[in-house]
Amino acid sequence: MTRLTPRVLTLAASIAWQHLTSDPVRVPLLAGRALPARLRFAVRYAGPYGKAAALWGAGDRAAAFASLGGSPHRVAAFALAVDRPAAAREAIASLPETQYATLRARLAWREGRLTDARQALDAARGRRAQRLRVAIAAAVPAAQDRLAPAAAMTTTKAKRSSSTPGRVLHMVTDALPSTSAGYTIRTHEIAVAQRKAGLDPHVVTPPGYPVTQGILDGRKLVTLDGVPYHRLLGTTMGRLTGQLRPRVLHPASNYKNAQVALALRDIYQIPVVYEVRGFWEDTWLSRHPGEHLEASELYQAIRDEETRCMREADLVVTLGEAMRDELAGRGVSRDKIEIVPNAVSPEFLKEPVRKKDHDDFVVGTVTTLTPHEGLGTLIDATAILNDRKIPARILIVGDGPERTALERHAAASSVSATFTGRVPAAQVRGFHALLDVFVVPRTRDRVCQLVTPLKPVEAMASGLCVVTSELSALAEIVKHEVTGALTVPQDPVSLADCLEWLFYSPDIRIKLGAAAREWVAADRTWERNAMRYREAYNRLGS
Repeated sequence: MTRLTPRVLTLAASIAWQHLTSDPVRVPLLAGRALPARLRFAVRYAGPYGKAAALWGAGDRAAAFASLGGSPHRVAAFALAVDRPAAAREAIASLPETQYATLRARLAWREGRLTDARQALDAARGRRAQRLRVAIAAAVPAAQDRLAPAAAMTTTKAKRSSSTPGRVLHMVTDALPSTSAGYTIRTHEIAVAQRKAGLDPHVVTPPGYPVTQGILDGRKLVTLDGVPYHRLLGTTMGRLTGQLRPRVLHPASNYKNAQVALALRDIYQIPVVYEVRGFWEDTWLSRHPGEHLEASELYQAIRDEETRCMREADLVVTLGEAMRDELAGRGVSRDKIEIVPNAVSPEFLKEPVRKKDHDDFVVGTVTTLTPHEGLGTLIDATAILNDRKIPARILIVGDGPERTALERHAAASSVSATFTGRVPAAQVRGFHALLDVFVVPRTRDRVCQLVTPLKPVEAMASGLCVVTSELSALAEIVKHEVTGALTVPQDPVSLADCLEWLFYSPDIRIKLGAAAREWVAADRTWERNAMRYREAYNRLGS
């Protein structure tokens, strides 16, 4: 049962007030997403920004900006709230240079220009400017950041011999049941498999989570499938570590978790296994295609601190060969890098449920709808198939910031596309049964070249024929015309040609899907991964 203690309610009220006062433009935007569909119309009555937010939520972006009446400061504030820096930059250029310091600082921060952001706030006064200073400072990683919490954790050094045999403390950014995503599913599957293998895994999330994410859940401990999930609501990381006495600290991306783990290692003499599940600076970069922010101060600061944490950890775990090569290129010894790939639970390896026969050729995916997933290429390829008289339609399972734009893209292209929104993880396999081909049309962004996603592995386990962009990370799991097919990234014609071949070759689709399922069953299970983790911990004497 959810507990709404006074501490939790106070924290939630504080967070809501900070959002309201630091960036009031975001309030109607967030309300438009959070409210039930039948109530979203009410947002348009929340002043000029409310009307703009309602239009934006409906997908009419030009009208949203036009509704602000040409007011430069309103256009700039709204553009920043919806992450359109070019529009903000143009509007700010017409404002007096001595005014609107917070707008200028927010634009500089968004573009990774940290020095410019600080300088813009030098002469600014008021609580909003002060909150922005604090937020910018908190967003900039530095080696000394991990030392501050260490002093507050405890002053007593503990002996490693006092730790609990087999106990592993996983330190993660978010977790089930509050957040369902590939990251949280991996955490849970790892912990469940480790528990079955005789280890004693515990999971802990950052201070204030999940209340900081807008979820009013005041439980300090949640147990799922026998795995304890600890929330730091009123306690500290140091105190919890002292109580649990783990044999291994196992932080997962990003560097903030690793910083705290490294500080705890200094206090408790516990080895640190840093699990690099992605490169967060490159994920940030991929959200802003075409802006060339890789030279920005913020990108470099995050990259440098991630690299430092990788080098200082006792062991580093990552997901694939491309990621291991990247780590080695940053100076991490190959001898201390272990690969524990994405895998599947037994549920996905049950006998596949075949799609009912009908004339339509259903192609689609299960993913978060972000720019680097390249789903616009899938829409364009499907339009080409329709022009070729192939009855193709799209099924996209998931949600994300690009959903409205993709829906409008599909409608403008006269493509039949179903967007389900977010669905529970337990229902994903049922949607696999509706597909003829599972498509992963990722872009050429660096993060896509390096990081292998979980969802195509699950689709392969379901016996689906999987088609992906020909990128290093994806080519590790899909072998062309063996366990799937590869196409040219961001090339709708290449993707359409491949899908046309598979439309006219149902026997090949079945053959590729069966080979993919066999490969996953042989090596890509969480049970097998639990053994990989045990071997890694044993290397550290844990």
